[in-house]
Amino acid sequence: MTRIGFRRIAAAFALALGAAAALAQVPQDYPSGYRKLITSAQREARVVIYSTMDFAEAAPLISDFESLYPGIDVQYNEMNSPEVYGRFLAETERDGSSADVTWSSAMDLQIKLANDGYAEIYKSPETRFLPEWAVWHNEAYGTTFEPAVFVYNKKLVPPAEVPQTHGEFLQLILTKPEKYSGNVITYDIEKSAVGFLFLSQDSLAMPGFWNLLSVLGARNVELEANTATMIERIASGKDLIGYNLLGSYALGRAKRDPALGVVLPRDYTLVLSRVILIAKNARHPSAARLWLDFVLSRRGQTVLAERSRVFSIRPDVTGEFTAATLARTLGASSRPIGVGSGLLVFLDQAKHREIIRRWRQAILMK
Repeated sequence: MTRIGFRRIAAAFALALGAAAALAQVPQDYPSGYRKLITSAQREARVVIYSTMDFAEAAPLISDFESLYPGIDVQYNEMNSPEVYGRFLAETERDGSSADVTWSSAMDLQIKLANDGYAEIYKSPETRFLPEWAVWHNEAYGTTFEPAVFVYNKKLVPPAEVPQTHGEFLQLILTKPEKYSGNVITYDIEKSAVGFLFLSQDSLAMPGFWNLLSVLGARNVELEANTATMIERIASGKDLIGYNLLGSYALGRAKRDPALGVVLPRDYTLVLSRVILIAKNARHPSAARLWLDFVLSRRGQTVLAERSRVFSIRPDVTGEFTAATLARTLGASSRPIGVGSGLLVFLDQAKHREIIRRWRQAILMK
C-alpha cells in the first residue's frame, strides 16, 4: 500500500471514530472532558469483563451499552466466583494483565483483589448517587441490592409451615424431620464463594447459627454451588425448601413460576451487592471506565431493574426490582453487607480454615 493510500485509510478511520463519538452523548452533569474518555474508549474498541452474572441477565446491559457507545465490543465472560478471582490472578501473574473489569457476587474476593493492589483508583461521576457503604476507596463499587432468601415449593409446603424468620426455619427442620430430612438445600461453601459470604455474615448476625447448621447436617441437607440449579430442584419438587439463596434469581423465577414461593426473613435479611472493579493493568482502561460508569448510571441501573430483573442499588431508580422498593419492604430487617475491608476478616487464612472446619463438622459430620 502506498503512503498516500495509508493516510487516506487512517483519515477515514479517524472521521468514522469522530462520528461515532459524536453519536455518543456525554451524560448530563459529567465532567467537561468526558468526551475524550469516550473517544479513547472507542479507539480501544473493546472491554473484557469477567463476571458471575448469568449472560441472560447481563445481555440487556451489553446491548444497551454497545448501542450507546458504537464501536466498543463487550467481551463478556460468565464464570463462577472462585473462577473470576482465580483466573484473573493467574493471568495477571503470568501475562501482566487479564480482564479489564471483574464483576462478582463474591464481595469479599473482590475486596481482596482491591486490597492487594489489583484495582485501579477511579472516582466515577456516579459515586454521588450511591450509598456510602457501597463505595470503597474509589476502587470497588457495589452495583446491586440482592437479598438472601428462603425459597420453597408452594405445592408441597403449606402456608402454615412457611418460616418467616431464621428461628422459625430452625424449628421447622427440627419438628418435621420425616418431611424435611434430605429435602432442604443450600450452598456448598467450599464450592460457592457467595455461599461462604452468606454463611460468614450469618454467623455474625444470628445467635445460635451453628446450632442451625448442626440440625441441617443431621437432616441430610443437600449442597449445591449454583443458585439456578437449587431453584430448579425446588420448583420440580426434588427439594422442598432452600436456605439463603440469592434473591434476585429466586424472585425473578417466582414471577414466572407459580410453584415457587420466596421469603424475605423478618428478623434480618442479608443484602448482597455485586462488586465491580477496574483492573489496575487493564488493556482497555478507558472502555473499562466507561463500562463501570454505565453500570452505575441511572440508565444502566434502570436496565438492570427492568430488563435484567436484578435489583438496582440506586435509590433514585424506581420499580419492583430496586433498592428503594426492597428497603421499604424490609424496613429495619434490612442488613446490607458493606463494601469494605470488614469483608476481609473471614478471608484471613486461620479464620477461613476455622469456618470451613466448623461447617464440615456441622454439615458433613466430619
